[in-house]
Formats: sequence, C-alpha cells, structure tokens
Amino acid sequence: MLKEIIHVGLTVTDLDRSVAFYRDVLGLAYQGEMEMSGPETERLFHRAGCRARVAYLNGSETLAAPPVELIQFVGQEVETRQGDLFCTSISEVCFAVEDIDAEYRRLKAAGVAFLSEPETFDSTRYGFGRSRAVYLRDPDGIILELLQPLD
Repeated sequence: MLKEIIHVGLTVTDLDRSVAFYRDVLGLAYQGEMEMSGPETERLFHRAGCRARVAYLNGSETLAAPPVELIQFVGQEVETRQGDLFCTSISEVCFAVEDIDAEYRRLKAAGVAFLSEPETFDSTRYGFGRSRAVYLRDPDGIILELLQPLD
C-alpha cells in the first residue's frame, strides 16, 4: 500500500538555472544536490551511460511537504516541450501561498510568465472551500500553480 509522496520530480535542461529559479525567485529552500551514475542508475532510468545531477528544494520549514526534485540528465538528449494543462502528464505542481496577489506582483516583476491573473474559486459545495489560484511557468516551461486558501 502506498504511504505518502516522497518528492515530486521534474526533468530540467539546466539544473543551475532551475535551482536559481526555484530558490531565488520562488523562495524554496535548497536542500542539496547529488549525482547519480553507474549500473544502478542505468538500470533505473533504462538508459546506457546515464548520468544525472539531482537537486532538492522545499518550501516547508517543517519539511512536511514533499520536496521538489530537479533532475538534469548530463550528456543525454532530453526532449523539451512546453507544459500543457490539456495533455496527460503531471499537469502542475501547486504551492500554497499566504497572499497570492502579492506573490503574483512580485513574480511578475521578476519576469515570470503567467497563464492568467489570479482567479477566485468557490468550491464549498464540493467540500473544498474557497481559494484563489494562478498558473505560471518555470524556465523550462513546466507549469506551476500558486494557491491561496481563503477559508
């Protein structure tokens, strides 16, 4: 039986650029980096000669939330495409914020690309409460979401 989410992994094209974005722009805490290589890595990723740089960042001071794992495959071709909410895959990684409008203005001023402005949703009839949400893109075009619970 599954127990909990350990991390959410995202493949990126430039680990240093992505760490800077998630740490310096979004404000996640950098937890560290490791390199994966060798026979186990080749078997895990099902690719001969596979080498990966992997970094972990977390936005929770208590580390209760699973960290974001950023993976850059070194010396390997990685297919790049824009994240698409209407395509099967992970649609987005969602981060809780206290003031979505302030975060939207701060990130917009930092040059972050957004899909819209923050919107308010009332899902109380479904038992989920009210919230404000907005989608944005990271440097590789991966879609992220900011969500501010209102209740």
